[in-house]
Amino acid sequence: MKKIVLLCAAGMSTSMLVTRMKKAADEIAYECDINAYSIAEAKEVGADADIILLGPQVRFNLGKVKEQCPNCPVEAIDMTAYGMMDGAKVIKRVKEVLGE
Repeated sequence: MKKIVLLCAAGMSTSMLVTRMKKAADEIAYECDINAYSIAEAKEVGADADIILLGPQVRFNLGKVKEQCPNCPVEAIDMTAYGMMDGAKVIKRVKEVLGE
């Protein structure tokens, strides 16, 4: 089971994307645990994550989060996928990054 962490400024939109991602993952039987957290929690929640995704509003923190979580891939969520709340596209990217 993969642990996917989304980081944002603690807005509601990321929680909506988590819901869409969980639905997309269920549809393709992809076993994962997806949760959203505040960017301030990056180091703690990223410690055992398989991948960390940053919402567009906090993408400027990419380098900082990569430093805090050096053993985990960190990416900014595609702005179009985020804006459209396209959970399937985000899950597809997660699988690409993780080599699945």
